[in-house]
Amino acid sequence: MILAPMAGVSDVGFRHLCSYYGADATFSEMLSCRAMLNNPKKTEFMTKFSSEEKIKIGQIFGHEEEIMVKSLKSPLLSHYDIIDINMGCPAPKIVKNGEGSALMKDIIKAESIIKSIVKSNPKPTSVKFRLGYDKDISCDFAKMCEECGVSFITIHGRTSVQGYSGKVNLEAIAKVKASVKIPVIGNGDVVDKTSYLNMLNTNVDGVMIGRGSQGRPWIFNQLVDDNWEINNYEKFTAIKKHVEILRQNYEEKWLTLYLRKHFLWYTNCFPNASKVRAEIATSSSIDKSLLLLEELFCK
Repeated sequence: MILAPMAGVSDVGFRHLCSYYGADATFSEMLSCRAMLNNPKKTEFMTKFSSEEKIKIGQIFGHEEEIMVKSLKSPLLSHYDIIDINMGCPAPKIVKNGEGSALMKDIIKAESIIKSIVKSNPKPTSVKFRLGYDKDISCDFAKMCEECGVSFITIHGRTSVQGYSGKVNLEAIAKVKASVKIPVIGNGDVVDKTSYLNMLNTNVDGVMIGRGSQGRPWIFNQLVDDNWEINNYEKFTAIKKHVEILRQNYEEKWLTLYLRKHFLWYTNCFPNASKVRAEIATSSSIDKSLLLLEELFCK
């Protein structure tokens, strides 16, 4: 059970909660190789970690092979147990720079980057990718990763141009799993017990959860243990813990805006909370938002 790398979402507090509630491994947000070398302070705030995290995976991205290899020596990566190469992000600003899933359009370049990083990285290396950029090349790409010496791969069952639309292609994930001998992590649309079991039926070695964990860091325990329960008071306690950890690491002004989206995700379990959600969305005080959440969760 692995928490996916989510830009602007998987902060140190959220990773702490997901780990506490059953995530076996956690990914960092995407870390720019160029930024780590040229502007490390910009990346430093994303590399904070919690003692609760079990296996810490640092995900790097870039398109310049030399820069990517040099970044491996950055002290910002020193505490990670595994280094992952992002070759699956479909975000336009990433693809525009020839990074993320754009690298799947040039498998020769992707192969050269992976080989160089595996050779230069003393830690295990993994690669996260999609079915392809605009067509399915996932089995060929997976075999290439295996031949380059990566320890495992993570496959999201959509192409880059699909973004997050349509349904995840479980059949394609199963084919990728059958095509290689290294471990394969399945990713995409795991949000409940049914989708979790459907992903396991592809024979993957692990399951990665991204959007399904937003506002629900406890989803990991819920999926693996049918008897595990959490009440609303315990959920609110978790929210307070999230805030506490972030306040120990970041400035209040920045956090006030940043936490709004997390608070709104936490309230998704209340279908008739539109008034509270509207107040939270415009709140200029974290403490005020917590009072609103306390009334909602603990009344």
